[in-house]
Amino acid sequence: MDELDLLERSDGPVTRRGLVRGLSGLGLAGGDIVMFHTRMSSLGYVAGGPQTVIDALRDTVGDSGTLMVTCGWNDALPYDFGDWPAEWQAAVRAEHPAFDPRLSEGDHDNGRLPEALRRRPGAVRSRHPDASFAALGPAAHSLMDDHPWDDPHGPGSPLARLTAMGGRVLLLGAPLDTLTLLHHAEALAKAPGKRFVDYEQPITVNGDRVWRHFHDIDSEDGAFDYSPVVPEGQDPFEAITRDMIDAGHGRQGKVGAATSHLFEASDVVDFGVDWIESKLA
Repeated sequence: MDELDLLERSDGPVTRRGLVRGLSGLGLAGGDIVMFHTRMSSLGYVAGGPQTVIDALRDTVGDSGTLMVTCGWNDALPYDFGDWPAEWQAAVRAEHPAFDPRLSEGDHDNGRLPEALRRRPGAVRSRHPDASFAALGPAAHSLMDDHPWDDPHGPGSPLARLTAMGGRVLLLGAPLDTLTLLHHAEALAKAPGKRFVDYEQPITVNGDRVWRHFHDIDSEDGAFDYSPVVPEGQDPFEAITRDMIDAGHGRQGKVGAATSHLFEASDVVDFGVDWIESKLA
């Protein structure tokens, strides 16, 4: 979508101060620890782009607040790497660079904001090559340090810490199916048929490039088969989030030109676990 299209969809340029007014009206406040997901095009024409959005978020949560995003790794090997032809595997094993939290690009599918935030001076990125997160603010190290290698969406993960620390989740014009925190609910839920993946990625250990085995829920194709309880064509996370909103959780409002939502992390996890366990029992 080009700038002209964005201008035609809005009442004017979206500015840093305008974003702060919208975010404050939604309920975001000083000292908050907030994980955010953003669809830039839904906000309208943002004067200054991603950096303006990050600045506005920082203005709203203040010096005592912390921002968090999901990054991933754009060049992570696919889970089925072990099924590639032997000569392909050998070449990749010999030369694929190790994940570097400082340099490795975040997954492009997550949009422009995570990459913009992780590049900010003082930002901290977690060490996991496939499920990395980044944070900026005084709680960044508490959220990111020692991200578990296995079950990286489960206990002890940045998502678990966000929840335990009273954090919040902001969908800033982002679709309801982007609520990544529900992966933590999937990791915790006790329901039959949970699906897992085992895979390898290169990392650096004591200065050496090594290949490490990882074990996680299947966050790509789904940790569960939701087809019996979710209509065909609807994303399971969208279904859970809509039900959560209908149950009275979260706050909704306009930020820029975008309908946005703010949730308490603990509400998302508790509702998600209960939804999964009750629907898929």
